[in-house]
Amino acid sequence: MSLDLASADPVSALLPWLQQHPAVAAALGGPDRVSGIAEAPWPHLRVTHGPGGDLRTLTWATEPEITLEVYGDPGGWPGQAELRHILLTCATAAAELPEAPHRAGQPVVSGVRPSGTLVWSPLVDGQPRWVMGLLVCMHP
Repeated sequence: MSLDLASADPVSALLPWLQQHPAVAAALGGPDRVSGIAEAPWPHLRVTHGPGGDLRTLTWATEPEITLEVYGDPGGWPGQAELRHILLTCATAAAELPEAPHRAGQPVVSGVRPSGTLVWSPLVDGQPRWVMGLLVCMHP
């Protein structure tokens, strides 16, 4: 199967990796707490496309950005420090993907690194949330 650059989607590469990662499940308190939307059960990791990155010449290795968001319960738990710990555990798990065996027909992820800093950004209703970006170096 031949892949083109449009098939090298960082969310499609990292989402299943994080959904199946045992350290992520342990940090979040169980399975089924990683998806592309903010949803219960809490705490929950949301993996989405980020605002930055570098698509270079659109011909080979690109470095698009993904956003990791860890949400706590709308009631305010776990606290800010625990959610930060969870987010960093998830980011560390994401950084392990380049060392995993390559799956045929999937893009090659050769690097995962932070794009900036962690940001404490609770929602308007007070629901706790930490946000950070990761740059994912990949090619088809």
